[in-house]
Amino acid sequence: MRDDLFARLPHPLAYAEALIGWFARLGIEADAMTLPGLCVAAAAQLSECELSQWYWRNEATGRLELIAQHRPDALSLSDAICTADFQHEQVLHYVLAHQTALSLEDLTGSAYDCGFLPSGATPWRALSCVPLFNRQMTINGVLLCASHHPKNLQDYAATLSRLGSFALTQLALLRSKRCVDRFTTPADPTPLPRAAFGLVGTSTAMDEAYRLIGKVLHTPYTVLLRGETGTGKEVVARAIHSAGRRSSKAFVVQNCAAFPEGLLESELFGYRKGAFTGADRNHTGLFDAAHGGTLLLDEIGDMPLALQAKLLRVLQEGEVRPLGASTAHKVDVRIIAATHRDLAAMVAEGSFREDLYYRLAQFPIELPPLRERDGDVLLLAREFSQKACAALGRVPVGWSSAALDQLSSHAFPGNVRELKCLVERAVLLCDEGVILPAHLSLSAPPANESVDATLRQRLERVERVFLIDCLHKNRGNRTRTARELGVARRTLLYRLARLKIPVGDVRGEC
Repeated sequence: MRDDLFARLPHPLAYAEALIGWFARLGIEADAMTLPGLCVAAAAQLSECELSQWYWRNEATGRLELIAQHRPDALSLSDAICTADFQHEQVLHYVLAHQTALSLEDLTGSAYDCGFLPSGATPWRALSCVPLFNRQMTINGVLLCASHHPKNLQDYAATLSRLGSFALTQLALLRSKRCVDRFTTPADPTPLPRAAFGLVGTSTAMDEAYRLIGKVLHTPYTVLLRGETGTGKEVVARAIHSAGRRSSKAFVVQNCAAFPEGLLESELFGYRKGAFTGADRNHTGLFDAAHGGTLLLDEIGDMPLALQAKLLRVLQEGEVRPLGASTAHKVDVRIIAATHRDLAAMVAEGSFREDLYYRLAQFPIELPPLRERDGDVLLLAREFSQKACAALGRVPVGWSSAALDQLSSHAFPGNVRELKCLVERAVLLCDEGVILPAHLSLSAPPANESVDATLRQRLERVERVFLIDCLHKNRGNRTRTARELGVARRTLLYRLARLKIPVGDVRGEC
């Protein structure tokens, strides 16, 4: 530091010693949460002011936010910290625009509006506002000191700016380290059990889906969920979010077929006041609402071509530009897309962008239709009936064998969604505590329906459904299940292995 930095100060040696002490303390601070508080405490002590504030430019939103405040005479400081945008306040805007410090010795009759400062019994009479520079020497924050007494704070500006810029760099390093630690995947992560995903199903058809979900949980990859309508794509997306590292942040869903192109763009990207007729205020888009969390773009195949180009930029650059805004800002969003349409065929037809398709299909997961999930129908039916009874405040209902047989033989073109609606209706119609075929209102299959499986396959399908149902009633206990069926335990184990019936996720002693 140059000698003239301290020449005009009352006690230059004492000030320099205190300044070096604060540099050392900020340099060894390892907590990103407490470092801003140390910085404003240092500024207040060095300038002998009753107020010091640190404003930080949020790169994700472009706002200038108050992240730390030191005011010993206040009863509470926590209420002062907020994410409001202060960049248009005159004093702060001057420093940002001119990239230089601004010091006012007496605010009485000043042309600058200082109404954003916290009010108190004694008015503020003097202030100094200095820019904070990051490693790229661009302004990324502002440090402000204010006093109840008229005083010359200009002599403190240079040293406070350097101290604050040093703290800003330290804060960036600590936050960067925290992000690296957060997204570092263990070298050999232990696979999560199926129950951890909150999904129901033990069929072989779901094995691959469970395996892929476990692989992608702790990565930032974009996921494309493909499957017929009603196969549970949104349920799987929620499972990926809830079991992953972003579970504490927002999970936002947007159906791309629910809005016309203009409205969908404003919903996703947001807009600024005056961007179009009727835009009388700033509107935060869903990308910003999901910052730090997950955004599910359902029915992505229905997104208009013009909007697909803007989505591609979000995936490539990680930034969004609201309607009417002059600049874009960064967002940290994990995108999951879902569709029942054949996107590859749409690419060939020219109705879906090829470059966007390959970005979305970074990690595809195919969800099987319910008709291919042997045994899962009964598990799902029991789960839905229990939830329906709980919602209606009723005692759980039972299932007749005839009703279960009818469910297991139905093709379910509407998949899990159709089954859920069917079971909820049956629970409502059931008055005797047992669901009967009449409550399901399923039509019997035609007598002349073509046989699509061999006799052995059809018998194994019936046996599989029967064994899964019996295991469920005995909470997965194979000894009690074998006793109820009247077979040896080793015979039951052989049949379970032969039919590939997993029981590890069934509650109870196995």
